[in-house]
Amino acid sequence: MKPVVQISLDVTSRQEAVDTAAMAMRAGVDWLEAGTPLIIAEGMHGVRALREAFPDTPIVADLKTMDGGYLEAEMMAKAGATHVVVMARAHDETIRCVIQAGRDFGVKVMGDNLACDDMVDGAKRLEDLGCDYVIHHIGYDERRGIAARGERAPNPLDQLKQIVAAVSVPVQAVGGLSIEQAIATPSYGAPLVVLGAPLTIDADAFRTADGDVESSLRLICEKVHAYGDVPVGGKP
Repeated sequence: MKPVVQISLDVTSRQEAVDTAAMAMRAGVDWLEAGTPLIIAEGMHGVRALREAFPDTPIVADLKTMDGGYLEAEMMAKAGATHVVVMARAHDETIRCVIQAGRDFGVKVMGDNLACDDMVDGAKRLEDLGCDYVIHHIGYDERRGIAARGERAPNPLDQLKQIVAAVSVPVQAVGGLSIEQAIATPSYGAPLVVLGAPLTIDADAFRTADGDVESSLRLICEKVHAYGDVPVGGKP
């Protein structure tokens, strides 16, 4: 598939989300993500505001669903989301409920393997249960806590090739990647490139970063899109 650039709108107000999204779209971003901070602060209203402003753009609602899967997915689909996120650590039945809601309401399901004891097995399970995409994710608290103890924090690239080889659906890698690392993920076989902190979002304040973000985003989008088609999945 052709690589996709997704911006994570990890802000806490609708207006800032829409303003940041407008800048990102001008720069060439393909998908918008209503990040978890925005979901918590604004809920369906944040997603609805993005849909009204960008009627034809894919919108990922980063729900991180753990329970009540059908209702959460239904609500976000009706607000205008095209993709919803469910956690691998959720019960199988919750994941199945999200997938059923996805089928009923025409949204794609992204399964997130954050905090799985075995990240590769977690990715396989998500695909086996019916997820359309796998998010290989090292968590914010995990990275920062381990680094604060003076240890090397895990990086999504550590196992990314193994994840890609284990599944046949598109993979996205997130969690503490540098800009250069994020741009490189298509070369690992993961075509969904997520941009957030530190380029576009201030990781500590959860607000739009300072500086000429639009020009930087434009250059990044051009570089990612230049990859051309990325083979998806290595699973036999």
